[in-house]
Amino acid sequence: MPSSTLTLFNLCCNSIMETVVHKLPSFKLLNPTSSSSHYCSTTTTTTRNSKSFRVGSRRRSFSISASASAVREDNPALGSVSLGHITRPDFPILHQEVNGSRLVYLDNAATSQKPTAVLNALQNYYEAYNSNVHRGIHYLSAVGKDEYELARKKERLLSMHRTLERLFSLRMLLKPSICNSCDWLDCGSILLHQFHISSFNFSISITLWLLTNGTNGGHKAFVILTIAEHHSAIVPWQLVAQKTGAILKFVSLNQDEAPDVDKLRQMFSRKTKIVVVHHVSNTLEIVLWAHDVGAKVLVDACQSVPHMVVNVQSLNVDFLVASSHKMCGPTGVGFLYGKSELLSAMPPFLGGGEMISDVFLDHSTYAEPPSRFEAGTPAIGEAIGFGAAIDYLSRLGMQKIHDYEIELAKYLYESLLSVPNIHVYGPAPSENVDRAALCSFNVENIHPTDIATFLDQQFQHGVAIRSGHHCAQPLHRHLGVNASARASLHFYNTKEDVDDFIQALNDTVNFFNSFK
Repeated sequence: MPSSTLTLFNLCCNSIMETVVHKLPSFKLLNPTSSSSHYCSTTTTTTRNSKSFRVGSRRRSFSISASASAVREDNPALGSVSLGHITRPDFPILHQEVNGSRLVYLDNAATSQKPTAVLNALQNYYEAYNSNVHRGIHYLSAVGKDEYELARKKERLLSMHRTLERLFSLRMLLKPSICNSCDWLDCGSILLHQFHISSFNFSISITLWLLTNGTNGGHKAFVILTIAEHHSAIVPWQLVAQKTGAILKFVSLNQDEAPDVDKLRQMFSRKTKIVVVHHVSNTLEIVLWAHDVGAKVLVDACQSVPHMVVNVQSLNVDFLVASSHKMCGPTGVGFLYGKSELLSAMPPFLGGGEMISDVFLDHSTYAEPPSRFEAGTPAIGEAIGFGAAIDYLSRLGMQKIHDYEIELAKYLYESLLSVPNIHVYGPAPSENVDRAALCSFNVENIHPTDIATFLDQQFQHGVAIRSGHHCAQPLHRHLGVNASARASLHFYNTKEDVDDFIQALNDTVNFFNSFK
């Protein structure tokens, strides 16, 4: 039974503000219980949140009492109350006013918000048992190690479902907790990394190892990617190509502005060493095609693991990466899953403490995975917080999250089509196409950064979206634009959030069109 390894890393997207006058937003808590003192209560949260906000100026009111665990029960009393309404009380940051209106947070593809359970776990670690792990026998160190390793097991359960796999992290070890009902991962070995970027830079070590140990017939190796990948899934392979002479081959988009899977299949040959793709519906087919020619597959699952059930055993991928901060966990940590037979055969790519077995003056021997790839002091608190996030998501149920977000995604897409002169990128939702709960778009003759700024600061809207190239410049060049606006949802968003966003977007478009 194969083992697997996980590495975590950060995804950073920079947007450039142009042609606008900036001002600092003003903040006001809508719920006094969401102050810093509220973060320190208990790890199990059952809160009551009363909200009032304007329609037109977006002021509505409703009151909900719920906890994350309540979502698991089929409670007729909840009626038509959505998953978003039920879980919002668990996220203190959402209960504030920005520029005179309640905050509408639609930038979840950049980072997710954190529930009270995660905030409590972080504070509890630093207040109660802060200590370096794997380095002491005293009480604090023992407790810290146990909680840290428990987090690793949780991550395994998250992505592995029924199989014992190995997960490991580079630079920073993360360990989610074991949940009997966890939809994601089974026990094994996990590699934890400080950054999403670290996981992909681990790809340099992967490729060098493949080229050294594989038979390539004297030909240069091919690395297949799509033009829709994040920069963190492109730049490391460019470094690989510079070091090894490997050839990068990119798959373009089809008429629906999605990666052209048919063209991707035609690119496979015995020269192909590794395929790097974000998690798409065709991943299983891609893995089969790659393995048929002896290639390995690395999947970027940063935008899928937080939103759906992912079973690495069923996918049979060789490597898979995801990040904590998009899964309601802390920043600065993530995981890399890898099959244990591959990890065991690979050399380390970072040197330092923890990754060694014995050190001599003239050579060193190395620990078994995952420790071999986790040099130095890990992100202990972040890993423990990540474990708390996995517990929280597991209680909700990843399938429930996925089903709810599919509904939200369709509502967002159809609502955006009502805005004049808008172009929404990607295929329309249909019986055969489930869109992720986000939309990248442009409005004719209005810069996306102007749109994002006005949604946040003008007309008392307080709507947070992202503008820029979203760390996907090759994709934007292919689409013939320099930037786009992006609204992205998570399970704690509601259709009211979408309505407020559409109203604010229409106000912004009307404002700019008034100058024509």
